[in-house]
Amino acid sequence: MATDYDAPRKSEDESESIEALKERVPDKASGSVDVEDADNPSGFELPGADLSDLELDVVVLPAQQDEFTCMDCFLVKHRSQAVLSADGHLSCRECEA
Repeated sequence: MATDYDAPRKSEDESESIEALKERVPDKASGSVDVEDADNPSGFELPGADLSDLELDVVVLPAQQDEFTCMDCFLVKHRSQAVLSADGHLSCRECEA
């Protein structure tokens, strides 16, 4: 069975006037603002806000046997990324490139 995609898809009982559609849409200039932000329920953080009373719980692991710290970018990388630089210190391949 073939489908005619160019045929109109509305039947007479589904069609609504533009005025009826406009009545269902809320007025943008009504002044009501949705202040609840589902992505950030704790509120907005402004730049320069005082965060001194905030406590962070961070677990810092010691360096593993197969890791080193790059002396150029100071990132902890896997030993397979280690390159001895001309200065004699360990660098990662990205910094030496």
